[in-house]
Amino acid sequence: MEVITTLGVGGAEMHLLSLTRGLLARGHAPEVFYLKGRGELAQDFLRSGIPVQKISMEGAGEAARAIYRLSSVMRRSKPDLIHTHLLKADAVGAVASFFAGRSGRLVSSKHNDERALLHPVFGRVHGMLSSLDRAVIVLSDHVGGFVAEHGRVSPRKIRRVYYGLDPARFENASADGLREELRIGADEFVITCVARFAPQKAHTVLLDALSKTLQSVPRARLLLVGDDPFGDYRKRAEEHARSLRLNERALFLGIRRDVPRILAASDLFTMSSLWEGLGLVFLEAMAARLPVVATNVSAVPEVVPHGRCGLLVPPNDADVMARAFVNIAKRPDRGRSMGDAGRVWVRERFGIDRMVDETLAILESVVAEA
Repeated sequence: MEVITTLGVGGAEMHLLSLTRGLLARGHAPEVFYLKGRGELAQDFLRSGIPVQKISMEGAGEAARAIYRLSSVMRRSKPDLIHTHLLKADAVGAVASFFAGRSGRLVSSKHNDERALLHPVFGRVHGMLSSLDRAVIVLSDHVGGFVAEHGRVSPRKIRRVYYGLDPARFENASADGLREELRIGADEFVITCVARFAPQKAHTVLLDALSKTLQSVPRARLLLVGDDPFGDYRKRAEEHARSLRLNERALFLGIRRDVPRILAASDLFTMSSLWEGLGLVFLEAMAARLPVVATNVSAVPEVVPHGRCGLLVPPNDADVMARAFVNIAKRPDRGRSMGDAGRVWVRERFGIDRMVDETLAILESVVAEA
């Protein structure tokens, strides 16, 4: 039983899709339960032969009901293993497994250095619930240290498994007329960001950097892929772009199912995150042979080696980010070299089979102990 907070288009959700496909291919029977949102990825799971069910927890008062319904499912189906993802699902899944008598089969995956855990009360509650976990899988060394310190998770339970990616669909993707479709000239320098609109992603800093970049690279264009299903941060970013008079220089594309095609039409990938558990999209961009400009925060240095596969800059510094954009735009040979190095780095370190096998070994060890 895989339990996750949402099935929107995000890094944790895409990771779960890859993981469950890998588990299914290896003879296991994953089932997915989610708590909130529209479930944009549900059909992707279903088409892969993976059952999906929503246990609704949309309102503040629905947590107890969600725990009751989930524990009822656990008692009926008696899953060999319960694997939770993201904070709300971690909490609901832990309590439900306790009431269902299945907490000895509980594993949690941590996909981010969640800011909520910096609050001492949340950290203590998280530590209490995590005491039910038999193992805690983290996607980076940084996240492992963060949840040990702030989430009060016992270090002996923590296992690091980097995200994995099948690079072929990004390596072999074709732009297929995307520039013409978006009315982007062949001589324009296209910078792409794929990220949900949220305070963590600091899109306004990225827009400020674009504005400064245009002073030296007037043909620069920024493509912003993603949306904000739970707030108004996309609207705020659009208003900020208008205030900077970026007009057609910044294109808000919303959620797209053709990200490999968009990356193939791009010259550079960027994110201006204030924190980042790992960033699956970095792997996708590097597999597509794009140089990366990102902030030097959290786990990003584990994923994007500075000077080799891209340039890392301080967070909240539009001036330095703009200089990095200009550096690569005016030195296309350097950009190509970084892109080639990124492709090799992803293949060597972030393969999907390695990720599924390492995760499965942890899950099987918990089942064996149970």
